Amino acid sequence: CGARMGELVRQLSRSGSGGFAEPAPSAIKGWSGSGRALLPCRYEEGPVGMAGIEVVFSPETIADRVDGLAREIAGAPLQRLLVVPILTGSFVFSADLLRALSRAGLQPEVDFLSVSSYRFGTKSTGTVDIVRDMVLEVEGRDVLIVDDILDTGRTLAFAKDLIAARGARTVKSCVLLEKRVRRAVAIEADFVAFECPPVFVVGYGMDLAHKYRELPFVGRVIED
Repeated sequence: CGARMGELVRQLSRSGSGGFAEPAPSAIKGWSGSGRALLPCRYEEGPVGMAGIEVVFSPETIADRVDGLAREIAGAPLQRLLVVPILTGSFVFSADLLRALSRAGLQPEVDFLSVSSYRFGTKSTGTVDIVRDMVLEVEGRDVLIVDDILDTGRTLAFAKDLIAARGARTVKSCVLLEKRVRRAVAIEADFVAFECPPVFVVGYGMDLAHKYRELPFVGRVIED
């Protein structure tokens, strides 16, 4: 199992926007000139082939930013708000954001959309499939899509087009992480928690081969 995990890490490190390429020193606020996180904490329980997981965004940093993000969203002119998390990578972020929206005075309804452009592989197929569709009607409503990462833009663009075609009044988007990489489609998020360096990240709901979703921080896997 450890050898397979190590090989998967190496495959991802050679891939495109999801790889482990070292970020430029100016790529993200909070990173030092060496390209290492300023919070050099390690989660030292990885399998063979991994040295650990380096913290990129700490639990405290995430909590503060989610509260700020909720205030930004609450300040937007949104009516009959429906929040639509895209499963599964955004589930932790979405839960925290929804509680923060409540503290900010909003009372949104919630539905879920599960889509995939990866299925059982580690590279995007270039097409997006609906795995689990929404239940609630969106016609005439303001909809906020919540996702974990914006990189190629395919998933977010698909979800926005789908909901707009069903008659939503407006469709806004909110992402935990935005990677400044070449988009496959022209799209930007309306609300962004963090700009992410061009590294493969796990934790806070995001996984590597179904592991590490439970971590309370966003981190990058470090190879041996």
